[in-house]
Amino acid sequence: MNGLFSGAAARAALRSAHASLADLHDTVGEGLAVAEANPGLMAVVDQHSAAVRDSLSADTRPLTAVLLAAYAEGVRDAAFTHGWRPPVGEINWAAGDWVVHRLLAVCAVARTLP
Repeated sequence: MNGLFSGAAARAALRSAHASLADLHDTVGEGLAVAEANPGLMAVVDQHSAAVRDSLSADTRPLTAVLLAAYAEGVRDAAFTHGWRPPVGEINWAAGDWVVHRLLAVCAVARTLP
């Protein structure tokens, strides 16, 4: 075994991370198209994206799908713990929901991964 994961476990973690990010994109990713047509929303997404990158680059590890998916799960878990519930039905992107905007930013950052 090399490092924390064996090769098979690392591949499984990567597949799981990609699936988690794809599910997130299916849930809130449509907001990226809305943001492209709305400069104010795009500015919010850009600010959240920068914060996500800063948060995950505090150490020296490169940004990966595994780290990004774990971050998104942490955001959702913390939000649920504090009483947040996901919007039901169509998302009002102008509503200013911090959690939804942060998760949308995760989708934007995920687009930049190799």
